[in-house]
Amino acid sequence: SPAANGAQVLHLSVALCVLNDTYREAQRLGVKVEGVAVEADGSFTDEWCSTGIEYFVTLDSRAPAEVLNRLGAAVDEVAEIPRAVRAGAPVKRRV
Repeated sequence: SPAANGAQVLHLSVALCVLNDTYREAQRLGVKVEGVAVEADGSFTDEWCSTGIEYFVTLDSRAPAEVLNRLGAAVDEVAEIPRAVRAGAPVKRRV
């Protein structure tokens, strides 16, 4: 879904990272991909704490399903923004 508020830009950053890394990993693995679409969404509590992010990738490719599944797993492993969100990190304001 489109980013309706600033917090949802986090979802957009996950989607863009996965999109970029899908093309990169497809090239690295020799998987021909004609197009990629990524949807990412999640929710927030009333205090703006993320309840998690899920993403879904649609691939335009003639590659067999098992090859596309390996590609998806490779992307999920290396995509930097999802990895950073999963690991968690403190965010502090500097003054």
